[in-house]
Amino acid sequence: MTKFPPILTGRDFLSNLDVTPAEYRTLMDTAHSMKRGEFKGLKPLEGQTLALIFEKASLRTRTTFDVATYQLGGHAITLTNNEIGLGVRERVSDVAKNLERWVDGIMARVYLQSTLMELAEHASVPVINGLSDFLHPVQLLADYQTIEENFGAGNLSGLKVTYLGDGNNLANSHIHMGILTGAHVTVCTPVGYEPNGGVLLEAIKAGANITLTHNIEEALEGTDVLYTDVWISMGQEAEADRKRKAFAGFCVDAPMLEKIKPEGIFLHCLPAHYGEEVVPEATEHRKSRVFDQAENRLHAQKALIYHVMGGQNVRW
Repeated sequence: MTKFPPILTGRDFLSNLDVTPAEYRTLMDTAHSMKRGEFKGLKPLEGQTLALIFEKASLRTRTTFDVATYQLGGHAITLTNNEIGLGVRERVSDVAKNLERWVDGIMARVYLQSTLMELAEHASVPVINGLSDFLHPVQLLADYQTIEENFGAGNLSGLKVTYLGDGNNLANSHIHMGILTGAHVTVCTPVGYEPNGGVLLEAIKAGANITLTHNIEEALEGTDVLYTDVWISMGQEAEADRKRKAFAGFCVDAPMLEKIKPEGIFLHCLPAHYGEEVVPEATEHRKSRVFDQAENRLHAQKALIYHVMGGQNVRW
């Protein structure tokens, strides 16, 4: 049997701060172990089902959670908003109370963080945040697995991670990871597009090493990990023209990658809007780890669902 017994059984994962630094370490060690194939043949989720709720379209989240559940011996069922109509066809609380009778866990990729909070409040099974307007914690698990592959596990304190772009859910989650890991997180945005003030206050109270700047050159100096995301998320199409003007100069290209450390790496959570926040020469650059990062969505999320669903009583 595995050397990593489940440590988060039955718990929700709505934020990276829902785990302690020690629990994060176990999650990452498990993800690395899974990637090395050390769980091959084990079926710890046999007889369990994970419901996958999607208000937003998905490639990586949909595929990796489904494959991860299958590889652990469980079953995943996908529910789009056309089928369940969260908060429209049915109250969120009623969806939660129905699903808890049938499944052993819920992953939800939704528009609003409040929807996740309501699901978690009313469902007795663990709820995982697959993305919301406020946070994207499962993405950050894969991101930091990729960072550890390049810089070593346990060597994150003081590592400079620079997030360049919109102060959105990714920026908020990067700040949370700075709190959790001790990494030096720099967030560089245009004026007026800063991360959530409450998240920044959390970081200040925690004594985390977080820098907020609008100066790209200053942000790039000494960077170990350069990270960007789309400027216009799903649901923000009406703001597209205004955002493109505000983010002029924030496009990651090959010359920009030459300004980070020689051993530095580039990450993008995808999908990429080429010609906006990034160009193909950046995702295909020798410093790019974008597709390693995408692969690690599978391993990091597999570790997560193993730890939150493993150890539960199988219903049949």
